[in-house]
Amino acid sequence: MATTRLDPIDRKILAELQADGRMTNVELAKRVGISAPPCLRRVRTLEEAGFIRGYHADVDARELGFEVQVFANVGLQSQAEADLSAFEARCAEWPLVRECHMLNGEVDFILKCVAPDLSTFQRFLTEELTAASNVASVKTALVIRRSKDQPGVPFDVLEARLARDT
Repeated sequence: MATTRLDPIDRKILAELQADGRMTNVELAKRVGISAPPCLRRVRTLEEAGFIRGYHADVDARELGFEVQVFANVGLQSQAEADLSAFEARCAEWPLVRECHMLNGEVDFILKCVAPDLSTFQRFLTEELTAASNVASVKTALVIRRSKDQPGVPFDVLEARLARDT
């Protein structure tokens, strides 16, 4: 398990930054109970090791005029690795596709898409997504409302698991 390389202070740093990535290093150090210089070194090490992939603002899509959110279940004609990779590369080029996940089961991929309006999404669906090579089927679900949106991982579950395993 990758978390075995992390001590409790590293995990606390990750939990605090996941909750508030804008806090100063001084505030972070105070929250995790160490001084600022070693805290900054630990953060840099966590970044270099890939535990921290980046820092992002949580932008409100609706406030910016993106009223439509859709999940698209995509089935491909071929699941050969080259075809899967080609589809993933194509998804990376589509601005309306915000997330792309390859799945196990009846559907090959699920895409999270945002658009300013339904007609923009419909154009993307008919002219881009369903027209893409190797796409066999697309089933969409329009989001009515979001009830929960918590990125990251539940650190309390991780800590309970680590306590149980020791």
